[in-house]
Amino acid sequence: MKAQRNSTDKTARDLCERTFSFAVRVTTLCRTLSRRAAPEEARLLARQLFRAGTSIGANVEEAQGGQSRADYASKMAIACKEAREAHYWLRLLAATNPSLTQRLDDIMDEADQLVSILTVIVKKCRATPDK
Repeated sequence: MKAQRNSTDKTARDLCERTFSFAVRVTTLCRTLSRRAAPEEARLLARQLFRAGTSIGANVEEAQGGQSRADYASKMAIACKEAREAHYWLRLLAATNPSLTQRLDDIMDEADQLVSILTVIVKKCRATPDK
């Protein structure tokens, strides 16, 4: 049982690091968009992206200290929603700023992967009853 817990702890830490790295990338992108002569719409979209993209990791971190399985699942569900929202803002940025499309491909892929990972976590939590 201890080996499984260590594996679970490592997976949780990996997800925390991955969502933190995503937030750093989002922050850098948003900073770049606000500094350069980007259209006003791009700057407004960047603000929305910043809020959603940095919230993912914050909720994953908060889930690690959840008071119950239900609390953990709730925080992870919020993180998943924020990842979906971040993916949406990235897609919209790419669609309305064709010059950014290639630059955004990798971060959009990461957002999509985070949505998938968090969706699986939430489904497993909800499928497994509290003990």
